[in-house]
Amino acid sequence: MLLTDRTTFTEFLIEARRTHPQARGDLNGVLTSVATACKAISRAVALGSLADLLGDADASNTHGERQKKLDLVANDIFIRLSQNRGYVAGMASEEIAGPYLLPKGCPRGKYLLLFDPLDGSSNIDVNVSVGSIFSVLRAPRPGRDPKPEDFLQPGSAQVAAGYAIYGPSTMLVLTTGAGVHAFTLDPLLGEFILSHRDLRIPEETREFAINTSNSRFWEYPVQRYVGECLKGASGARDKDFNMRWIASLVAETHRILMRGGVFLYPRDNKRPDVPGRLRLTYECNPVALLVEQAGGCASTGYKRMLEVQPGSLHQKIGFVFGSRAEVERIERYHHEGDTRDSEQPLFAQRGLFRAPA
Repeated sequence: MLLTDRTTFTEFLIEARRTHPQARGDLNGVLTSVATACKAISRAVALGSLADLLGDADASNTHGERQKKLDLVANDIFIRLSQNRGYVAGMASEEIAGPYLLPKGCPRGKYLLLFDPLDGSSNIDVNVSVGSIFSVLRAPRPGRDPKPEDFLQPGSAQVAAGYAIYGPSTMLVLTTGAGVHAFTLDPLLGEFILSHRDLRIPEETREFAINTSNSRFWEYPVQRYVGECLKGASGARDKDFNMRWIASLVAETHRILMRGGVFLYPRDNKRPDVPGRLRLTYECNPVALLVEQAGGCASTGYKRMLEVQPGSLHQKIGFVFGSRAEVERIERYHHEGDTRDSEQPLFAQRGLFRAPA
């Protein structure tokens, strides 16, 4: 294929904008800034120890988690490449406790940018794929500093979402509400090139991903589902399953978008005060939009993820997504509750983990 036959990320955005004649190009500006940030982060990840970027930083994030050096580098890259261009009114990041307000002199735009600058950073030191996740919302008060509550919009309000994955090749995966498209970074050109158009998740699968080390803490519906998968062809599912676990939401999402599967990080009783492990606004919501746009399902385990109204910027939640038939089965099991005898009260319908309202 000739270079002139390839569609670059910028050309793709221009073509998409032509279908919206009233658009001024502000959203394209936000997404171009994000793409530039992902190129810079990809370079930093690739350098690793050569640039003394591996290992822990002397800091923790708002969740009390030890930050990696690359967490802070990636966060700084996102901010620096987005704050001066006049397209965003404010930003929010996993690495910052509250909303990030733009410095004086920076024009305030019409969008809010939320991001996890380096998802899966626990994998950095062992050279496993990591990524960045982002979500774009409309600013309720364009041109002005946002209030904290301005970021608390349900996932259905997103105007764009996506992620970059830094693996054997760097890829940027995007939706603006008209399908899911993937772009591969050409390191010679320094451009993201459209490589996968209109990704679709198969409705059924024989693959699931879950951290089984937490199995003793799972609610019964999750135990039931995983148990059936593990029994394979000799059990109720009448087919064999493969189990995966990468410990990187971006990498798990990418595998499912490319070949199907289901991912579970459910709420459990390991910490009863925390209703999940993943962050709703800048992890679950953008992934959920991508998954739905690719024909899959994304759920809390009980209901559609994109319908959840956030209560706080860093709210955590249980997350199940992937091939439609599997996610719908898991939801059904949660609504059926504990179908065993009532001798195990922890997981019974009247127990600690009744479905949330």
